[in-house]
Amino acid sequence: MMNLIYRTFSFLLPFILLGVNLYGESLKPNVVIIYGDDIGYGDVSAYGAEKLKTPFIDSLAKTGLRFTDAHSTASTCSPSRFSMLIGEYAFRNNIWILGPKAPLVIPTDSFTLADLFKTAGYRTSIIGKWHLGLGTKDNQADWNGRIEPGPLELGFDYAFFIPSTNDRVPCVYVENRSVVNLDPEDPISVGLYKGQVDSNNTQYPDGKTNRSAMTYYESSHGHNHSVINGIGRIGYMSGGKSALWNDETMADVFVEKASAFIESNKNKPFFMFFSSQDIHVPRTPHPRFHGVTELGYRGDAMIQFDWTVGSIVKALKEHNLFENTIVIVTSDNGPAYDDGYQDGTTIKTSKSDNDRGHYAAGEFRGGKYSIYEGGNRVPMIIHWPEKIKPGISKALISQIDFINSFASLLNIEIPKNSARDSIDGLKALLGKDAKGRAFLVEESPRAIALRKRNWKYIEFNETKENQRISELYDLKKDPSETLNLINKYSIIAENLKQELESVKNSNQKIH
Repeated sequence: MMNLIYRTFSFLLPFILLGVNLYGESLKPNVVIIYGDDIGYGDVSAYGAEKLKTPFIDSLAKTGLRFTDAHSTASTCSPSRFSMLIGEYAFRNNIWILGPKAPLVIPTDSFTLADLFKTAGYRTSIIGKWHLGLGTKDNQADWNGRIEPGPLELGFDYAFFIPSTNDRVPCVYVENRSVVNLDPEDPISVGLYKGQVDSNNTQYPDGKTNRSAMTYYESSHGHNHSVINGIGRIGYMSGGKSALWNDETMADVFVEKASAFIESNKNKPFFMFFSSQDIHVPRTPHPRFHGVTELGYRGDAMIQFDWTVGSIVKALKEHNLFENTIVIVTSDNGPAYDDGYQDGTTIKTSKSDNDRGHYAAGEFRGGKYSIYEGGNRVPMIIHWPEKIKPGISKALISQIDFINSFASLLNIEIPKNSARDSIDGLKALLGKDAKGRAFLVEESPRAIALRKRNWKYIEFNETKENQRISELYDLKKDPSETLNLINKYSIIAENLKQELESVKNSNQKIH
């Protein structure tokens, strides 16, 4: 009898262990970061927008945790993505907005957010906008062959993306390491100047000499090189006609890929970085969204982004994954109004400007490219029904801390000298810490700033009489940054300046 029991137990043991393992895997929360593009603090109705109604995002805000002092690290896209994925400020690496032929700016030996989740046993994906470069300086991306290094060399198991932005060439989708639907008889050629592209394959109009080719809408400034789908772009391309994306169906394509990834990984933990193209220019919402707002293409594209959020939530619910999935909705930087196209959005010249009564940055000054709060204080909602209670948090949050916070959640040790500017902000993300960061650094193309408690010290690149131009604001009393207190509180300004210099010059982890 004992022998029979022993043999039966030996036979069942592998299945018991497998069941335990699968149970343990199922306890790990899936993580989905939905990253909007150029979405301002005031572009979401849960944050006060009146002329834009975003019911799907609002639903997450109502049943999740909504942050009022959350920040991207920079007021432009490539630096924010860089910092979020590796936990290091972009200024340390001179990362700014990347051109169409830029090489991969994240070293392949970096420990990334995707690497973190892979270490914890997750399947990982990037779907949407990339804009962190491809290839190397010496071996540029081969659009007609194997494109590497790229996302797959940085810890992502699956990648479906546009190479940079939707206003830059090449206007094609890349899946993993290859251009989708490319005809080898019509190879792609990309250049910053017209003379750099091959003249033996499909040619596209030059917006500089043929403005009438811009039939979707014309450019207002720049964005007038190769005209693809009736829209002028930054940079020139030839070839690749069969691989061109359809601007108006881009959101649908990304949602389809995201839904497929969710379905194929429903039985294992996964991490998905869903990097939307909305509401970056050119704003080309699907025709079903045309006219749903009073704010033209920009407003309609925001409603499309809200639909995207709802569609991803729907896919999670269909596979009974929603309750144990951490969903984060946020943006890479503050809002842009007219950013190169005559799409019905007026050029804004001051903080008091608005889009037909809509203030995209809410009460804050500035927007995309700006060092003021409107440039990087962004909407951010985190939703995890199993662990996070609904509410509103005033904690000071930076996206640069995602990597260290998730390492804490999953009990993963980050390699030495990796994520050196990232701290463990898990308690704040879970709503158990009302204060958050002690300080954070903000970047823009023209300036750098230090936030500490209610004070914000700004140091501009420009000089006057051999002195750096600087400003100081008390955000508690003056959240719109209207009163520069640099002369009134010079000692506070000097102390913050020294702290900022210490961060800039440090080669050690800050935590």
